[in-house]
Amino acid sequence: MAGISAKKEAPVNFLTDPLEGRSTLRPADILVFGWEGGKHACVDLTGVSPLVGLRDHGFVAGHAITKAEAGKVAKHEKACIENQHVFVPFAFDTFGALAPDAVRFLKRVQQVVSSNTAHVKGQNFVFSRVGFAIQKGVAAQLVARLPTIGL
Repeated sequence: MAGISAKKEAPVNFLTDPLEGRSTLRPADILVFGWEGGKHACVDLTGVSPLVGLRDHGFVAGHAITKAEAGKVAKHEKACIENQHVFVPFAFDTFGALAPDAVRFLKRVQQVVSSNTAHVKGQNFVFSRVGFAIQKGVAAQLVARLPTIGL
């Protein structure tokens, strides 16, 4: 199995807001080259709070990420397909849960990591690294919202 080649914030001229009806030259969060059948994959990272909609629906585990994933698919998948690309919504919540497409994506990345390393740091290496990155991002947001205390 070969490695994975990707670019962060890669410019693709076809990802638009369908309501605007014009190209916004929005970059793909991650563009993975030759991901599926020789087609490049536009990976859209989306983080949501699992408490979104709590007032309306009560708490349902996974509801926020499922809704976020479906929204991204509705917004970008057609444009990607029309431009010979694959669309991968990568939705996660701030508690660390991952949407099904994100899990499939990471499992494939894990396979590549496992096949290209002499020693594997455990089967869940990729998942634990992503979990840590989510925790770090949430912590940074919380610290940024702390009130400043003048001494």
